Amino acid sequence: MLSDIIDRIKLPFRKDKELYLSLYSIIGFYPRDIALYKLALMHKSMFKRNAKGKPVNNERLEFLGDAVLDAAVGDIVYRHFPGKREGFLTNTRSKLVQRDTLNRLAQEMGITQLVLSNGRSMSHNSYMGGNAFEALVGAIYLDRGYDACMRFMKKRILAQMINIDKVAYKEVNFKSKLIEWTQKNRVKLEFRQVSQKKDKNGSPVFVYRVEIEGVQGCEANGYSKKESQQMASKRTLDKLRKESAFLDSVFAAKTDRTKMEEEPVENVPSTDAADDFIVPAATAAGPSAEPRAATAARRGGARERRSPMYVGRGRDAADGTRGDDAPQTASADKAAAADPEFDLSHITAREQSREEIIAAAEAAAFDGAEG
Repeated sequence: MLSDIIDRIKLPFRKDKELYLSLYSIIGFYPRDIALYKLALMHKSMFKRNAKGKPVNNERLEFLGDAVLDAAVGDIVYRHFPGKREGFLTNTRSKLVQRDTLNRLAQEMGITQLVLSNGRSMSHNSYMGGNAFEALVGAIYLDRGYDACMRFMKKRILAQMINIDKVAYKEVNFKSKLIEWTQKNRVKLEFRQVSQKKDKNGSPVFVYRVEIEGVQGCEANGYSKKESQQMASKRTLDKLRKESAFLDSVFAAKTDRTKMEEEPVENVPSTDAADDFIVPAATAAGPSAEPRAATAARRGGARERRSPMYVGRGRDAADGTRGDDAPQTASADKAAAADPEFDLSHITAREQSREEIIAAAEAAAFDGAEG
């Protein structure tokens, strides 16, 4: 039946019949302008040029299809999840139109098999099918309009191939998931580039490794930095879930780091006051006591002066007798002669009797009366 319909369509070339049949099974209707769909399936590696010398490939249609997909899928997600907030809607739309999703759709629908390339690009470009899917949407938009794009997404994609609810609540950004886990557990995360090389076709290949608290996780390679980091994150998350020894080593490294960060960088200053200005009682009466007192008297400064209870020790204010520290008292007398304000000879550390205290007071009063 379908073959009969195709036979009745006037085709510019007989070979387009096979392309019509393939496109009908993919998009669900017949193309009007087959040239648009041919262009959508033309990869840039073919190096085709038109009569004016301009490149002929699907990049421009890919740009247009990307914009149309965002609008169409945004409309569908908005109507499918009433009441959901903007962040949820944006995240769901991103999952539906991201390269990985479109690449799988292109593979399952047979779009990838129709892409024309030089063969080498097909072997290493993992997003060729997804890019062609976007270009195909751009071709549909130019050929049939926006409503046709909406019908294609609703009836052909979301109704038959994608469960929008599962996509909405499924986390597919493994790098973001790993970053969120490390932030919650306050561990350091680093994506380290191991190498950058080229495959046999000359295409760049990136190798990245995940390191958590300096502990090596998993590494992966990809044809872009994002692809490599995503795969390395996925493998590291699986390792954290399945290998308890790896998880323990990460937190052990974190413990060592935080312990080192808590250690002081320098010794805390002491709060003990210097007490070198006090002469011990055992040495105050020794041979070195007189030179110290004489030095203090010569300098005339209070910095080298000794406590009164030691300077006047051994002198009896009542009877004028000297005890066992007479040398120190003599030094004090010399200091008093040099500086009257330094005269501490009336101070004694010996306990006085009541009679001695009264006698000293009367003598002082009598001397004052005579003056």
